[in-house]
Amino acid sequence: MTDANAQPRLKNKWDDDTAAGMTQPELLLYRSNLLGSDKRITNYGGGNTSCKVMQADPLTGDQVEVLWVKGSGGDVGSIKMDGFATLYMDKLRALKGLYRGLEHEDEMVGYLPHATFNLNTRAASIDTPLHAYVPRKHVDHMHPDAIIAIAASVNSKELTQEIFGDDIGWLPWKKPGFELGLWLGDFCEKNPDAKGVVLESHGLFTWDDDAKACYALTLEIIQKAMDWFGAQTAGKPAFGGEKHTALPVDDRRNVAARLMPAIRGMVSGQQHMVGHFDDSDAVLGFVNAKDMEPLAALGTSCPDHFLRTKIRPLVVDFDPAKPDVDATLAGLPDAVAAYREDYKAYYDRCKHADSPALRDPNAVVYLVPGVGMITFAKDKATARISAEFYINAINVMRGASTVSTYQGLPEQEAFDIEYWLLEEAKLQRMPKPKALAGRVALVTGGAGGIGSATAERYLREGACVMLADIDEAALVETVAGLSASFGPDVVRSTLMNVTDEAAVTQSYTDIAVAFGGVDILVSNAGIASSAPVEDTSLEMWNRNMAILSTGYFLVSREAFKVMRTQDIGGAVVFVASKNGLAASPNASAYCTAKASEIHLARCLALEGAEAGIRVNVVNPDAVLRGSKIWSGDWLDQRASTYGKDKDGLEEMYRQRSMLKRNVLPEDIAEAAYFLASDLSAKSTGNIINVDAGNVQAFTR
Repeated sequence: MTDANAQPRLKNKWDDDTAAGMTQPELLLYRSNLLGSDKRITNYGGGNTSCKVMQADPLTGDQVEVLWVKGSGGDVGSIKMDGFATLYMDKLRALKGLYRGLEHEDEMVGYLPHATFNLNTRAASIDTPLHAYVPRKHVDHMHPDAIIAIAASVNSKELTQEIFGDDIGWLPWKKPGFELGLWLGDFCEKNPDAKGVVLESHGLFTWDDDAKACYALTLEIIQKAMDWFGAQTAGKPAFGGEKHTALPVDDRRNVAARLMPAIRGMVSGQQHMVGHFDDSDAVLGFVNAKDMEPLAALGTSCPDHFLRTKIRPLVVDFDPAKPDVDATLAGLPDAVAAYREDYKAYYDRCKHADSPALRDPNAVVYLVPGVGMITFAKDKATARISAEFYINAINVMRGASTVSTYQGLPEQEAFDIEYWLLEEAKLQRMPKPKALAGRVALVTGGAGGIGSATAERYLREGACVMLADIDEAALVETVAGLSASFGPDVVRSTLMNVTDEAAVTQSYTDIAVAFGGVDILVSNAGIASSAPVEDTSLEMWNRNMAILSTGYFLVSREAFKVMRTQDIGGAVVFVASKNGLAASPNASAYCTAKASEIHLARCLALEGAEAGIRVNVVNPDAVLRGSKIWSGDWLDQRASTYGKDKDGLEEMYRQRSMLKRNVLPEDIAEAAYFLASDLSAKSTGNIINVDAGNVQAFTR
């Protein structure tokens, strides 16, 4: 556990003015959101809350007791009113008469829909009986690190008594479900003055008949545990003391940037995985400690932890005192293979006749001494949350191992949670992944019209996107807009001058650390210059070639390096121009550089094919709306070339096209999506013209 003396006390955020006039269900929502706003109280998606309310039956009008309880899969910090299941209490009590014993416990979940109040479609969670059979109106079930550190100690019952006396009881480990609900009800009946209970290896239940008092009690009990740990652990080294010294921050990122694409390639056999890197103080304190490896091998304790992290992590063989990343990379395939074999052996030892099939046997969590923690999951949010859960586990191991002896869940119990048929049913209900789920894209010129439209198209299909641009202000604005629509987890940015080799290399370090690697490169950075050849300066010529030719080479070269390391293929999309195929007056520098792009793409398609790296080209024409290059001198220059004013230029281009249509950034984005997706899995070395029709640009 984190030193309680080093962090602020839990704050009672209840505001009587805000709560005034709220109904009991509204008070439940208010209390839930307050509790979930502090991760020291409960982790994301962990724990649940409830209240029992008298309401009118929609058929009879009679007053009946209704249980409002957090629905399956919800998060108390972000839950809304529609996130609660509602059930008749008299029907929940009647379920006791149907219970046939522990061997048939799971069938009780099938009865819960029959207790639904008011046709509520929110599915009730497995913890519903735990709340129903506590004879108090308000119940909180939280997963605070401070409490789980008690619950995961070998003498957790004695510690609970020492810290809380008779106020808080203790129950031995039992998998969540109907039986545990009966245990809780029995405990309350036998201990009517108890204010709550610690569940071994699980968490905390607290209760009261008033919403505000229940909230305050939950804070009080958690703070009491934090204070006790603060006093007990003060001055004591955590995890047996330090074994390694952390590398400087930039060195940590550079090591992670080399390891993550390699690991990503190894673990993406079933689906593309997304990575997350964490080198927070809590993580470094653990990965650098003497007892890290034996503690990590014990596995996590709380079910919420190992459902997100698997039962144990993979410790990467790396010595920060003698850093040799090449040696570590050389050893990774055997280490990953050994983890898979160990996980399969765990499955074979523990499986039942009706167990679900073996799932992905790769590790979720990778601990690197001196560097930090890497996590991989099917999407960025899950990878980040998995890291947060393992930090919870680190905090628990710190507290338990300092005041007692830490213990993980017994292997069979852990398996029975991980491969629970009810958990499998929940997984099977998950929506089908989107077309680009797990894919990572780098878009240069990302703050411009075509770049941002392409990023948005990829994000809609489930990709993570790193926007690269030289315009910092525009980049910040674009990222803010996309993050507001798709969430901050999936959008990142990097300042990049595509002509600067070091800047390009740094951007690939950034994307590797942010997401684990790269699958899609959209090379879109651009400028445009217009002048008769005799007025074309060498500076103008060189600038066009540097950005539009050399820049495309540099970003592609680095993409190839990462994609080859991953060895899971990839897609490179060049946004070139109609002018790369069809000459245009007074634009020799621009046209020649664009032609160079197209031929570079052909060369790269040849080189990348054996590695499954596809390289294709989109050729736009006259994308005036939203395009940054049309907001400067290029617009004036092209208008002058064709003897038009600015307003008439777009119409001229439209009339010039065969289809008589304007070309928009979204049109280019659609082509860039097609060429990056599996829809074009058998296409490389191709050109798609998105120019509304121009016979001079026909490729044949």
